[in-house]
Amino acid sequence: MNKVILIFLDGVGIGKTDEVNNPFFKFNFRTFTEIFGDIPSLSNSNIDCKDKFIFPTDTIMGVMELPQSGTGQTSIFCGINSQKFLGKHFGPFPHSSLHKFIKSDNIFLDALKKNKKPFFANAYPQIYFDYLEKGYSRVSVPTLCCLYSGMPLNKYENLLKGEALSPEIDNHRWVSKLKYKLPILSPEQAAFNLLLMVEKYDLVLYEYFFTDYLGHGRLKDDFKNFFNSLDLFLSAVLSNYDKNTTILIFTDHGNFEDLSLKTHTLNPGLTISAGYMAEKISKSIKDISQIKSFITNELFS
Repeated sequence: MNKVILIFLDGVGIGKTDEVNNPFFKFNFRTFTEIFGDIPSLSNSNIDCKDKFIFPTDTIMGVMELPQSGTGQTSIFCGINSQKFLGKHFGPFPHSSLHKFIKSDNIFLDALKKNKKPFFANAYPQIYFDYLEKGYSRVSVPTLCCLYSGMPLNKYENLLKGEALSPEIDNHRWVSKLKYKLPILSPEQAAFNLLLMVEKYDLVLYEYFFTDYLGHGRLKDDFKNFFNSLDLFLSAVLSNYDKNTTILIFTDHGNFEDLSLKTHTLNPGLTISAGYMAEKISKSIKDISQIKSFITNELFS
């Protein structure tokens, strides 16, 4: 049975060949150079490597403004052009008028309707559950998709057992900032934990938002650690998946690929497909609103 692993990288576009401002060129992202043999750029945005493909996706969606996370993520996980619906880009969290789509048409609900078992791999600390209990509503789209689908969010206990992943991949911020007693994982071990999840689930989603943080100039002192951890993690995922598993890595807008700016960019989104039906995915998905429909109608047909 085909299984699907989705890795959502917040704010990662395909940028210029720039060894000063594009970190993929400046620091030599080994996932690109060692697996694909090249680094994607605006002049080389489609790269094929056997059953692995890098290709661009449109994140602007016909609304010529800087794309934002709220609309971008709603378009991805609900399969609509939310930018066109609103008449503007909106973020970082979804506009109130988009919640009806997230409640009724999100990717987890689609999987459940197809009798598939979806899973959101991210773990949340107790302070986040306290935040939700107070009625606060500034919540990302993937988290809302999980909550609106009746799926429980992972907690510390799930992370400790290796049943979930921390947002930073290796647990280091849970330990250093939140003072949880957890092992510091190698990025490779975190990747293997993610790959093992498809033994129990049909659709697994992991959200990594620190690329957007770094693109906005935050966490500068820890930049190289985040960069190297993500590189090793993605490399391990793309080197060790089962042939019957589909890997799809995607984004909501550009940002991280141009560190000269502290805003999002108009660059196309970085998208990577690997494994089962990877080539068809690379040829079929042109904009971010088509991701959900391909998974539902092609991979889960």
